Amino acid sequence: MGAVEVSSGQWPLGGRERELAAFEAAWAERRCNGVVIAGPAGVGKSRLAEECLARAANAGFADGGRARASVAASAVPLGAIAHLLPDGPKMSDPRAGFAQVAAVLRTRGGAAGAHRRQGVIYVDDLHLLDATSAVLMRQLLDAGVIRLLATVRSGEPVSDAMDALTGGDTVVWIQLAQFDQVQSGEVLEAALGRPIGPRTLQQLHTASGGNVLYLRELVIGALRTGRLVSDGEIWDMPGGGLAGTPKLAELIGARLDAVDVAARPALELLALCDSVSLADVQAVTSWDLVAALEAAGVIQVRADRRRTTVQLAHPLYGEVLSGQIPPTRRRALLRQQAERIRTFDGRRRDDALHVATWQLAATGTADPDLLIHAAALARHAHDSQQVVELLQALPEERRNLTLLLALGEAMLMMGRWDEAEEVFAGVDPSTLSEPEWIALTLGHTMELVWSNQPPAKALAISEAALTKAVSPQARDILRINDGALRICANRPTEGLSVLETLTSDATEAVDANAWMHGAVAKPVGLALVGRTIEAVAFAEEAYAAHLRVDEEARMVQAPTVHRVPLVLALTEAGRLAEAREMGEQAYALLVPSGVLLRAWMAAFIGRAEWLAGNPLQARKWWAEGAALARSIDHIKVLRLALGGIAACAAQLGDVEGADAALAKLQAVPAVAPGFLSAGEEFLGQAWRHAARGQLAHARQVLREAALTAREARHAASEAMLLTDLARLGGAPEAAGRLAELNDVYDGALAPARAHLAAALAADDPARLLAAAQELKATGADLLAAESATAAAAAWRRAGETRQAAAATRSAQECAARCPGAHTPLLATAEATAAMTTREREIALLAANGTTSKDIATTLHLSVRTVDNHLQHAYSKLGVTTRRELATALGRTSPGTLKR
Repeated sequence: MGAVEVSSGQWPLGGRERELAAFEAAWAERRCNGVVIAGPAGVGKSRLAEECLARAANAGFADGGRARASVAASAVPLGAIAHLLPDGPKMSDPRAGFAQVAAVLRTRGGAAGAHRRQGVIYVDDLHLLDATSAVLMRQLLDAGVIRLLATVRSGEPVSDAMDALTGGDTVVWIQLAQFDQVQSGEVLEAALGRPIGPRTLQQLHTASGGNVLYLRELVIGALRTGRLVSDGEIWDMPGGGLAGTPKLAELIGARLDAVDVAARPALELLALCDSVSLADVQAVTSWDLVAALEAAGVIQVRADRRRTTVQLAHPLYGEVLSGQIPPTRRRALLRQQAERIRTFDGRRRDDALHVATWQLAATGTADPDLLIHAAALARHAHDSQQVVELLQALPEERRNLTLLLALGEAMLMMGRWDEAEEVFAGVDPSTLSEPEWIALTLGHTMELVWSNQPPAKALAISEAALTKAVSPQARDILRINDGALRICANRPTEGLSVLETLTSDATEAVDANAWMHGAVAKPVGLALVGRTIEAVAFAEEAYAAHLRVDEEARMVQAPTVHRVPLVLALTEAGRLAEAREMGEQAYALLVPSGVLLRAWMAAFIGRAEWLAGNPLQARKWWAEGAALARSIDHIKVLRLALGGIAACAAQLGDVEGADAALAKLQAVPAVAPGFLSAGEEFLGQAWRHAARGQLAHARQVLREAALTAREARHAASEAMLLTDLARLGGAPEAAGRLAELNDVYDGALAPARAHLAAALAADDPARLLAAAQELKATGADLLAAESATAAAAAWRRAGETRQAAAATRSAQECAARCPGAHTPLLATAEATAAMTTREREIALLAANGTTSKDIATTLHLSVRTVDNHLQHAYSKLGVTTRRELATALGRTSPGTLKR
């Protein structure tokens, strides 16, 4: 873990490619007199202008100087630009003065007789420029003496002179908006030098509102306080919470200090309570002040059904304001607002939740009945954190079984395993009725199977409960739970046999939460065994059914929970683009549900990105999953994610990163090997070997991992591992089993992978290109690029140069969507087209710095045989040394290459 000091000065420019393209297009026009960059304060106008100035200089324009307009300078004619004007001209005679200024400025671009370069004058805050300066500059623009580059703050009043200066079609305006989340991510990655975790990016972007100045100060503050740290893969804020800088507080404070002091109580109320009714705001300030605050852009007034609500215009206003409120005043404001709601309002469903939260914040206690009501509302909103806070504040004597189960379930979703186990294990089943101990069994077994406990423990409790159950309804509920547990316990075939009759219609369920557990697990099991079309349909239908009944059923989780298995199902069905897009959209919606679901969703998105052939994005998402899993000590996700990180790092050529991830993986105990992804945690080990040219070792790892998946009847994992075996030189042995899996595996991905392995084994260019087209259609771009590359090599060996060129173009098109990916098949198929399989393998090992003796030991050959194969490879590639060999094969040349 570590942090870096990010300068509070100029940040790298990111996320402004479209605006820069607009500038360059405008600037290249002969008729262009200038470009004005407009936008709100803090949006990055000056930073973009600096880049535009640099590009203008590169295009041959001279530096005409800089000016900053201000309120003070505007009171003096030419006050802002006086330092840019030559000495001598007297502006008392505008015509003569202009002629003299123009003559001098024309000579600044170069010496007498030299080619004159037009000068660029940059004015910051052009809207504050005085009228005399604006008129003079317009004359200089029209005469072609200078070009103007300027920034303007949106929403500021504009004078007639400034309007004349920037009007017409020869001055181009570029409107600069606040960053969206993607742009925030780009600029943060450029500044920090490493990807930022998706949940941390979401938090920083939301807090900054896309204002790049605020974003920078938030990051600087988080780094200085140690809240923003790197685990070597991504930047993350594991503890949450934001910390700005004195500059940020000063920036926001200056805006808030301009507010009438009589409006301060309203701002403080909004800072503490977020959003309140207009009537509540008017209880502490006047209508005129509310209108003034809205006009100044400090608050937002919105119609919410029949109620008008008010909130601060920017998230950080509340952060700064709340930090300035003394504790006694804070408590008084919260108590008054809670009492106001209870006395005059209290009709909306979430009012009880707000009142209870405010009472707790003000006094540390709240009315028990109100806490129970508020906890029910929080549970209905699927806000695990709030459920825990409210129920933990409830006196123990008021906690009945229903409330204890709600507390345990919320703790489970937050990954607080030990506390959840204490809640569930603390209930004596002998004192419960049948419906009560069934509810306890469901909660307890799910906690056990998702935590770090061995799955056998949950299954034993489930089997004992099934034996004990008396009523048919009880047995139905427990059977659904048992089937879900078996899928989660790495036994998908068993689980599916139990859940075969479970429908996606929640209205037919005997118990809402039992149905939800089964409806989430069933599509996972279907996807794992290869019934991907059923898996997708079931997950989509269950999501729709959950939406319809959620208001009445009040299930433990929100309908979004069904998006987690849907991403897996879409991936295995060969609908990779949909899986990736849906995963990212759903991830943000899972925030209130707790860490557990987000950890699994991040892992599944990483898996989809990996299969699509985008190791950069896959590595980021697997790193996100690992960070979340580490925050709650969730071993099952952590092992899967670390193996994925290692595979991505290796495929990106970062062998040290792969080694680091594998070292972390080795330190994590395997409490449930292959959980939901049998054998896939060994991907990293295999690809690390491949990155070092040790293809025989890589293939052996993949064989053993595929066998693990086969024994668990995980068709999805087995097919993935066998495909990698095929692409790393084991196509002849993988092709037969992939063909068998294709017979039981539906969707588009399975046949495409089976056809790839068969075509590689046969070295048939026509079949390889056909497989490439199939893979491209599923979104598996890297596999498609490899298949097309192998086709090009085969055609080139056959002397079919036209077909080889066409296949190469297809490969390049697909590879362009896989930035940074480097695989043996992609990198060496063309270079080693004339080699035998054995020559290619030995050449790769030698190119990675392995000695002939070590190669001989690895491949069970004699040193002489190895050297003979190397000489043949040298001849076919036209090289004479191992260093030249490494270059020819696209490998990083080792520091010392030995014979």
